[in-house]
Amino acid sequence: MSEHRDELVRTRVNKALALREQGGNPFVNRWAPTHRADAIRRARDDYVDKDVRVRVAGRVMVVRSFGKASFFHLMDDSGKIQVYVKKGMVRDEDLEVFASTIDAGDIVGVEGRVFVTRTGELTVGAETLALLTKAYRPLPEKWHGLKDVEIRYRQRYLDLIVNDDVRETFRRRSRIVSYLRRELDRRGYLEVETPMMQPVYGGAAAKPFVTHHNALDLDLYLRIAPELYLKRLTVGGFEKVYEINRNFRNEGISVRHNPEFTMLELYTAYWDYTDTMDLLEDLIRGAALEVLGTAKFTYQEREIDLESPFARCKMLDLVREALNLPEDTPLCWGPDGEEGARAALAAAPEGVRSEIEAKADSTDEVQVLLFEHLAEPKLWQPTMVCDFPKSLCPLAKAGENPATAERFELFVGGLETANAYSELNDPDEQIANFRAQVERRAQGDEEATMMDEDYVRALEHGMPPASGLGIGIDRLAMLLTDSPSIRDVILFPLMRPTQSSQQ
Repeated sequence: MSEHRDELVRTRVNKALALREQGGNPFVNRWAPTHRADAIRRARDDYVDKDVRVRVAGRVMVVRSFGKASFFHLMDDSGKIQVYVKKGMVRDEDLEVFASTIDAGDIVGVEGRVFVTRTGELTVGAETLALLTKAYRPLPEKWHGLKDVEIRYRQRYLDLIVNDDVRETFRRRSRIVSYLRRELDRRGYLEVETPMMQPVYGGAAAKPFVTHHNALDLDLYLRIAPELYLKRLTVGGFEKVYEINRNFRNEGISVRHNPEFTMLELYTAYWDYTDTMDLLEDLIRGAALEVLGTAKFTYQEREIDLESPFARCKMLDLVREALNLPEDTPLCWGPDGEEGARAALAAAPEGVRSEIEAKADSTDEVQVLLFEHLAEPKLWQPTMVCDFPKSLCPLAKAGENPATAERFELFVGGLETANAYSELNDPDEQIANFRAQVERRAQGDEEATMMDEDYVRALEHGMPPASGLGIGIDRLAMLLTDSPSIRDVILFPLMRPTQSSQQ
C-alpha cells in the first residue's frame, strides 16, 4: 500500500476517533430506513412536494459542495437518489458531522422530504443526517468505472459498490436460480440435499479434492457430482428429485472453469433422454424469458435464438460435417468404428491429428476428440449433441446399438451448458463398468471413477428406468448476462493468493 493511501486511511480513522471523543458513534447499531431509492422513484408523485418524510440509508458516493449547500448521491441496494444538505434545513449538529466527518464511501442515514431540483433531479432534502458507518478506506479514484479485473475479482465488494452492471449480473443470476427452482417445484420435483463430503466419489470424470475426518480417521472427497446419491433416492421411491448443488473438481482455472461451481441436477423416473431433451429446452427458454423478457438476445455480439426449437444432432454426424467426409464414410462407435475413425483422423488438419494421436487410447476417443476440436467450436445456436460412445459413459444406458450411449450435451453460445442421459440401472453392467474404471485408475487415469459397492447394492434393489440432467448454473448465467468469463458470474472466484493476502 502506498504512503499516499496510508495517509488517506489515517485521515479517515482520525475523523472517527474525533467523533468518538465528542460523544458520537462512527459505527451505530441500528438505523431503520422506511424507503428505498427505487420505491421513491417509482412513486415520485406520492412524495414530491408532499408533506411526507422519508428515511433512506446507503453509501455516500460523490459529494459536491457549493458554499452553504452540498449534494451527494446516496446508493442503497436498489439504486441511487440525490440528497441535498443545506444550512438552516438540516439540524446544526448533523451539519457539523457532515462537514467534519463524512466522506464519499461512508454509510449514512437521511430523513427528509422529497423535491425536484431545477435540473429535474429527484432529491431528498435532508432534515436529519446520521453517520452510520465510517469507511476507513476511500473508494477507488475512478469509482465510476473500476476496470482492473484482478481488483474486481479479488475485492468483489468494491466491484459491487462501483459497478452497477455487476450488481445487475448477480441479481440476474439469482433470478435464474429462483426460476429453475420454482419451475421444477411446479412440475412436481422434490428438492433434496446430498452429502458434499463423500467416502467414495463418482458421477463424473474429474479429479477430486481430498480432506480428512479426524474423529473417524477417514479420508473423504469433496463431491464432484451428486449423481450417485440422487439416483439412490430414485431407488428409494422419489420419482422426481433435484438438487441445486456446489461441486468441486481439482482442475485448471479458465474463462469456463472454476474449481468450485454450481449445478442443477435432477432425475425423473420412467423417462429416457428424449424426454429430458424436451424438459431442458423448456427450462433454458423459460430462464431467458424470466430474466431477459425474450428468448432472442445477443451474447458476445452474436445473436442467440432460444425461441426456435433446439437442434438435435448426432455427434458422429457433426464430425462428418466438420471434416466434409463422404456420406459413405463408416463412422460408428465401438470395435466396428476403426475404419471410419482412421479416415476421419486422416482428414483432420495436421496439428489436430498429431495432438489426437498422442492423446487418444481408442477409436471412440479419436472421434470424440475430433468432435471437440473441429465441430464443437462451431456450435453457437442451441444444439443438443446426441449419442455418445458407450465406452466413455459408464453410468449411461445403451440405445438400440450397444456401442452407443443414450446421452446428450447442450451447446449454446460456444458453451457446454448441460449434460444428460438415460440412466444405467442394470447392476451387473454397472459393476462391470466400475471395475473397468478401477483398471483405468490403476493405469494412471486420475479422472476415472472409484468402485462404489453401496451404489451397486442400491441398484440391486431395483431402480426404475430414469433419465438425469445436469445444468451448469454458472455457464447459463454467463449466457444470460452476456459475460465472457465464468469469474464474472461467481461472486468470489478462486484466485491465486497475492503476497498481501498471505500476510
